Amino acid sequence: MRQVAIVGSGVMGKGIAYACAISGYKVILNDLNEEILNKAKDDINQLIDGSFEKGFLKEEMYFIAKENLHFETDLEIAARDSQLVIEAVLEKMGLKIGIFKKLDQICGEDTILATNTSTMSPTEIAAQTSRPDKVVAMHFFNPVHKMKLIEVIRGLETSDETVGIVKEVATQMKKQAVEVNEFPGFVTSRMNCLIGNEAMNMLMEGVSSAEDIDQAMKLGLNHPMGPLELADLVGLDTRLRNMEYLYKTLGEKYRPCPLLVKYVKAGRLGKKSGSGFYEYNQEAINETV
Repeated sequence: MRQVAIVGSGVMGKGIAYACAISGYKVILNDLNEEILNKAKDDINQLIDGSFEKGFLKEEMYFIAKENLHFETDLEIAARDSQLVIEAVLEKMGLKIGIFKKLDQICGEDTILATNTSTMSPTEIAAQTSRPDKVVAMHFFNPVHKMKLIEVIRGLETSDETVGIVKEVATQMKKQAVEVNEFPGFVTSRMNCLIGNEAMNMLMEGVSSAEDIDQAMKLGLNHPMGPLELADLVGLDTRLRNMEYLYKTLGEKYRPCPLLVKYVKAGRLGKKSGSGFYEYNQEAINETV
């Protein structure tokens, strides 16, 4: 494994690009236009600079990481020579399938195609390609540079070899991989969405304030972050899409809280928009995007 292409330069795509670059991989980050990619380049370089200044990166790796990063608007150029392509776009199945169909035509027959999804079916995506044995889900967590876990989700046809290679990549990135057989929501999203949705219902019902609900979970159940804080960090629009998918596939217990629906309609999307269950200043918004 020498070169990794990443499709999508949003919060997750930028985080995955950073993690790959500091792990020694040549990284080509792809998105729709130069303006989007220039913003991503600035954000990733700021993260690399900050990691170096704080002592998390040694000087040699600092310069290697900078050299490893490349940015490309042409998907074919970005993906054609990569041994691994990680898609990190919105949680919309039609969008993902369209990208995988293109990648299947562009990439060499041995290239592994991975989707960074928190809920959606790698089997369904793989079925649209000629290489279902080489399609897998790699579920990274936000913020990628801090979170140690990668869920590796097998589709129905995903080979042992593919899973093994992806686990090796996770190890190289100093992440811990857990293997999951495909089922809607996998492990973490299935549990996290339930907890977060119930916290939203309690807030809507007036059981307690957002601050006190989160504090109770942190101090009483030893969660590092409260469920409403976490939802704001993930993005309430993203959480709503996840809940709608799980409601469709797993049933009534995943019905999205009406308060979540209302907040998304109002444009209260969490930390990235400046308001969600909490209010955020511009510095906090910049850290997110």
